Amino acid sequence: MKKKSTSQSAFLNLRVLIGLFVVLAGVFLALVGFGAFSAQAQKPTITQSINPLLLPPGFDCAQIRALGIDKQENLRSGAIMIFCGEAQGGTPSPAVAFSKFVQNLLPSPLAFGAADVDLINPQTDAGTHITQSETMAAANPDNPDQIVVAYNDSRSFPNFNNISGASVSTDGGTTFMRLTAATGRSPFDNTFGDPVVMYNRASGMWFTVWLDVACGGFGLGGYKSATPWDANSWSHFCVHNGSSDDRESGAVDNNPASPHYGNMYVSWNNFALGGNLMVRSSTDNGATWGNERQLADANPFIRDVQVTVDLTTGDVYVAGMDEGGGGFPHNDRNLIFKSTDGGNTWANTYTGPAFPGPGVTTCASNSYFACMFSGPSHWRHEGWGQPAANNGVVNLVYAQDGAGSDPGDVYNIRSTDGGATFGAPFKLNSDATTRPQWQPNLSAAEDGSLLAVWYDARESTTCAKGNPAVPCYRMWARKSTDNGATWLADMEFSDVVTPLPGQQDPNIVTEYVGDYDYSYHLLNAHLHPWVDGRVTIGGQSQQDTFFDQDGGGGGGNIAFGARAHRARSHNRLATMVSGRWRHNRRPAGRRRRSDDSRRWADSGQPWIYDWHIHLPSV
Repeated sequence: MKKKSTSQSAFLNLRVLIGLFVVLAGVFLALVGFGAFSAQAQKPTITQSINPLLLPPGFDCAQIRALGIDKQENLRSGAIMIFCGEAQGGTPSPAVAFSKFVQNLLPSPLAFGAADVDLINPQTDAGTHITQSETMAAANPDNPDQIVVAYNDSRSFPNFNNISGASVSTDGGTTFMRLTAATGRSPFDNTFGDPVVMYNRASGMWFTVWLDVACGGFGLGGYKSATPWDANSWSHFCVHNGSSDDRESGAVDNNPASPHYGNMYVSWNNFALGGNLMVRSSTDNGATWGNERQLADANPFIRDVQVTVDLTTGDVYVAGMDEGGGGFPHNDRNLIFKSTDGGNTWANTYTGPAFPGPGVTTCASNSYFACMFSGPSHWRHEGWGQPAANNGVVNLVYAQDGAGSDPGDVYNIRSTDGGATFGAPFKLNSDATTRPQWQPNLSAAEDGSLLAVWYDARESTTCAKGNPAVPCYRMWARKSTDNGATWLADMEFSDVVTPLPGQQDPNIVTEYVGDYDYSYHLLNAHLHPWVDGRVTIGGQSQQDTFFDQDGGGGGGNIAFGARAHRARSHNRLATMVSGRWRHNRRPAGRRRRSDDSRRWADSGQPWIYDWHIHLPSV
């Protein structure tokens, strides 16, 4: 599985000096940040006007809760909350340019595998409209080089109604290019984020779906293209003409053997009806959309989590969550809705037991949502995850509150009878810390494998919003090779322990860091994007979208190897066997770590890794 590749050596005394330097710098910055965070805890005030096009004509701020705007997670609802003085917009975190200099001095860590890929390429952002987060990936199974990741992107907002973006890879995910049309914006004008991206195999078309003001005022619409890398090729369409839609998700049946091959499905919450959980489908490869069905009414409110299609049978599943009225603490329940006839009829096949939702505090800007960090409150999260289905086996990952002071752990539940019953929850993160794990996603591949990926702070002791000198979390993952019956050990997925990104955009609520990430499969590979804080702008750690994959890379049967050797010592060979790195011999002077990880305990001298690639014969 994972990972990382680099070739380097360094002197021990330099690392020690740099380490001491970082510690002292971190203490200093933490003391500075404490005062700033205390100030942020005061009652929010309006410091910048909001684009008037965001507000319905004659909007009455007293109706925010009656209209369910406080429950909505989209960026327009957040902007309305800011305009009405109910929420605080993002602001820069304390100045931390000094820490960026320290980070540039540090040597890259030794690790295995391919590097993470920054989706914001080219990186031209500046100022405060620099938020990119909340992601979804899709791929073309007939041309594995083509991958598209959609995300929220505030670079053009509020000057234009466009908070949507996407990046395209034509080399199997090795590199990505951020889409910029001739207007200088993304191709998705008049949309307000909440990304959905799908590739329809039957038609050869790519589809994005967003919250769209051109579809009834604030409905569901998007753009489609047969050549997604051409930013000027995307054309507009509508899925649902609505006035208060929220939290949409989408899926497509790409199995030619399925009776519903080519069908597309979009689920969402309709707050014009109080928040009812709805679904629509297209039976003509996305040309028209109809067959609207209500899955649940607004009492109790059931959040749309994600729609997915069984890779083998074509059955459709919508995961929902009863958030127990919101706030913190609160209890959640997982629900499953199922259609076996291409979206014509639906049944609520499963309603799970209550469990405590994750978090540490109520979000200061909106008391409906729980936040994963405090001082100040940051990163709202209700426990949503992602379902996956293959040949009648349904898996669902989610987050719940941990034991004692642990803000969150990630779990999987599994059904072997098509979503009617589920077994006991299985905890995916195996750490013994009380650090948070949250916001998981799940992909199911055609070989029966699953990959669950989540945000994980087990490698840090504290997190500081927007401060690049304080590492906070890494993406961790756990894989199953038998459709969730058993799981391999959890391990690192992303390259680095990233800082906790800030939220500098004044038009977006300050606690926002993306509400979900939706992964996808490409044949037997797993594609996973996420939000990351390692890239600084103006000395600030900010929200940036990254991508990595397990089992893919645009190539076929390629074998990798690495030769690890201490300076002035003998070479040792490492090879990859069944997706895992194995050292053929234990390096001299090194002892095996007790956690059976890929690394050897350091005995004092720098190591050099020479990488080699064996291409298959043709």
